[in-house]
Amino acid sequence: MIPLKESTDRYQQWIVGIILTVAGILVALPFIWMVFSSFKPESEISSLVPTLFPKQFTLENFQNLFENMNFGLYLKNTIIIVLCSFVGLFLNAMAGYAFAKYQFKGKDKLFYLILATMMIPGQVTMIPVYLILNKMHLTNTMAGIVLPGLVGAFSIFLFRQFMTTIPDELLEAARLDGASELRLFMQVVLPISRPILAVQGILTFIAGWNSFLWPLIIANDENLYTLSVGLSLLKGQYGGNYALQMAGSTFMVVPIVIIFIIFQKHIIDGYTISGMK
Repeated sequence: MIPLKESTDRYQQWIVGIILTVAGILVALPFIWMVFSSFKPESEISSLVPTLFPKQFTLENFQNLFENMNFGLYLKNTIIIVLCSFVGLFLNAMAGYAFAKYQFKGKDKLFYLILATMMIPGQVTMIPVYLILNKMHLTNTMAGIVLPGLVGAFSIFLFRQFMTTIPDELLEAARLDGASELRLFMQVVLPISRPILAVQGILTFIAGWNSFLWPLIIANDENLYTLSVGLSLLKGQYGGNYALQMAGSTFMVVPIVIIFIIFQKHIIDGYTISGMK
C-alpha cells in the first residue's frame, strides 16, 4: 500500500506538472505560429480561418528579405558588431582581472565608480556620447557604432567577482616560473575563467545581435543598419505584408532562442559562480 501522504504528494506533482505544461504551451504558441507562418504565402496568413501549419510551404518570404530588403547587408553589419563585441569581452576580462588581483592607488574607489555607472540608464548617456563621437567625426561609421559598447560595467563586475576566486598562490607560482603578466593572463587566468567567459560570450552575442537603438541613432546610412533596424524598416514599409514580417521576425529571433536553449546552463552557472566571493 502506498502511504496516503506519498500518494497526495504525487497527485500534487502531477497537477503542478499539467498546469506548467499547459502554461508553457500557451506561452510558446505565438512563437510557434510565427515560425510556421514565415513559410506560408500571404494569402494563407490573411485567410479567415487561421492555420498553424502551412498548407503551401514556401521560402519566398526569406528570399524577398535578402533580395529586396537588404537583409544580407544587415546581417553582415550585425555580425561585424558581434565580432567587435567579443574584442570588448577580452578588454572587460583584463579590467576584471586587474581589479581582482592587482593593488593600485584608488582601486576600490574606481571600482565603485564603475559600479555606479550601472545605475545610470543608457538613454541618459546617448546624447553626450553622440556629441563626443561627432567631434571625433565618427558618426555614421561602423567605428562609432562599435566603440561605445566595447566595455561595460556589468561585464567588468562579473569578471572581477569570478577572478577573485582564483588562488593567489597559483599566480605566484607562475610568476616564479618566469611567466610574464601577459602570458600569465593568457595561459593561466583565461583558461580558469572559461565558465564566466562562456556566459559573457553568450550575453555579448545576444546584445550584439539585438543592437537596435544606438545603430539607429548614430548611423544615417542604410548600409550601416543592423538586423533589428532592418526589421523595424520592414514593419514600416511592408506593414500589410504579414508573411514577410513573420519571416523577418523568425530570422531575427530563432538564432537567439537556439543559443539560449543550448547554453542556458552556462548562463545560470555563470551568474551563480560570479556571485561567490
